[in-house]
Amino acid sequence: MNEAQAAAQPRAPRIGLLGGSFDPVHNAHVALARSAIETLALDELLWVPTGVAWQKTRAATPAAHRIAMLRLAIGAAPCQRIERCEVERGGPSYTIDTVTELQRRQPHAQWWLLLGQDQLANLPSWHRWHDLVARVKLAVANRAGAALHLAPELAPELAAAGVSVAELPLAPMDVSSTAIRDRVAAGLGIAELVPAPVARYIELHGLYRDPIRS
Repeated sequence: MNEAQAAAQPRAPRIGLLGGSFDPVHNAHVALARSAIETLALDELLWVPTGVAWQKTRAATPAAHRIAMLRLAIGAAPCQRIERCEVERGGPSYTIDTVTELQRRQPHAQWWLLLGQDQLANLPSWHRWHDLVARVKLAVANRAGAALHLAPELAPELAAAGVSVAELPLAPMDVSSTAIRDRVAAGLGIAELVPAPVARYIELHGLYRDPIRS
């Protein structure tokens, strides 16, 4: 193939995967999605709500509510959509299964997996993580806003495997789904932590008021 032919070939679409329970989705999630689209020049970002989170003991809020909140958070944002494969698939939600399924649909795409730095440190505990890092590129944001680093003491298996990551610039944002659920259970406001339509949805449906589910 000469240079002219190579230039005429369509560019492989760049697709980002942002997975999680999103229970509820919050402002840091939204900021991470926007940063990834801009920094990685993504053509599409897929929000992938977890079906059965095999590493968590807390029962998740029903998927219908979590997906409804995602729709409200995304709104009319371009390039973003919800991928429901994990909530529709039976059994534990393993990221490698999701990636394998999506790559089967679009084999020529370039896939990016978006993670927080805490998730990066925990990645060697994930099901078939070696296969996963062979299939996707990693892009990582640190929730606390500190400089990103792949310290061997955090994940020596990743360092030994030669895993590299792209950094997603993200302003420090002290917010987590756990803290939001706790605040709602305690009768405190969350207006500054989640998109306004999400806050209204939580209030309307009485979500997270039972501290046992927090």
